[in-house]
Amino acid sequence: MSRPASRSYETRTLILLGLAYGFAYYDRMMMTFLTPFIVPEFQLNNTQVGALGAALSLSWAIGAYVLGRWSDNLGVRKPFLLASLVIFSACSVLSGLATDFWTLFASRLLMGLVEGPFLPICLAIIAVVTPARRRGLNIGIVQNVFGAILGTAIAPIISVAIAEMWGWRYSFYTAALPGFILALLIWRYVAEPVESSPEAHTAQQTATGPGMLEMLRHRNIALCAVIGCLLVGSVVLGSIFLPLYLTQIRGFAPGHMATIMAILGLCPPIGGLLVPFLSDRIGRRLPMVIFGALMALTPLAALYFHGPPVMLTGLMFLGWIGLGTFPLFMGVIPAESLSGRGTAAAMGLVVAIAELTGGVVAPLGAGRLADAYGLQSPLLIALVMSLSAGMVALFLKETNTAAQDAAQPEM
Repeated sequence: MSRPASRSYETRTLILLGLAYGFAYYDRMMMTFLTPFIVPEFQLNNTQVGALGAALSLSWAIGAYVLGRWSDNLGVRKPFLLASLVIFSACSVLSGLATDFWTLFASRLLMGLVEGPFLPICLAIIAVVTPARRRGLNIGIVQNVFGAILGTAIAPIISVAIAEMWGWRYSFYTAALPGFILALLIWRYVAEPVESSPEAHTAQQTATGPGMLEMLRHRNIALCAVIGCLLVGSVVLGSIFLPLYLTQIRGFAPGHMATIMAILGLCPPIGGLLVPFLSDRIGRRLPMVIFGALMALTPLAALYFHGPPVMLTGLMFLGWIGLGTFPLFMGVIPAESLSGRGTAAAMGLVVAIAELTGGVVAPLGAGRLADAYGLQSPLLIALVMSLSAGMVALFLKETNTAAQDAAQPEM
């Protein structure tokens, strides 16, 4: 599929792209941890809180597919990565400069547009420079290890600490600097990925690849999109409303809430190693079924477990290990299903559909229900979504041919 890359170059690319995506996710997730500070200043209701998350998800979805497909059609990746890094870093500054709900809404909308294609393009590069035997693991490392450590483990601690010392606006200002630095490092040390032959490279530059409807006719692409709607919706609702539920309903102080969310932020890197590792050995489908449904444990514990906070955190932690499924349905399974043809567009399509429904419709609807019936409503919806995703995953077609071969009895 690709020109062989040295192990050192593969590692360097993995680290730089992982850090870049990690800080992109840091920028995205900060809003959820800063809502206890922003809500009283701007006097936001729960519908508006949901709308802020939905705005970023909406433009993220559009950018993921449109710009991912544009990258496929042009046959280039690096310019899109660099432009995205610079612009979303600038948008973080704009978020800190917001004066009311609408200016904050606009900054998040723009940020999502340029962040959306970032992950599909990163994963398309990783798929080229990584041998097949490490592809699932490396994709999991970029998406879940770096993304989670920076975006869900470090972000709540750092952003809340800065907000308590200097105000929430400075949390956004300081988040912009790493993106600018990483843009320079990627420009200097990451090359444009090249196909294995001049003919393949020319075909990549001139072919448009399969269209949206053609990709959705593939069972795995369609099922990954459905699973994405459910699991993205579940984690977005949890990310947006868990901090509010823990502080307003359960009575935790903002600092205690931030500690719990930071501990939960360790789930994706653990799951991002565990689940893809298992999928490389036993197949993609079974881990998708088990760990997708396991995510229901997090909202279930938050709603109904009233024991010691340590045990509550432990139960929620176990549930969100299921976030390790995200590299599979967003990256590995679509890439393997299409055999490398139009991979960025396929990944972008799955992300786009997942974000439009799970990231836009779900928080908007859940926000209105929370205003009408209480903050438990979004968590109940997240619970049902996770269980449903595990059931849908039963119908995936296995794409790990090595696992299929190993499962065949010897003759």
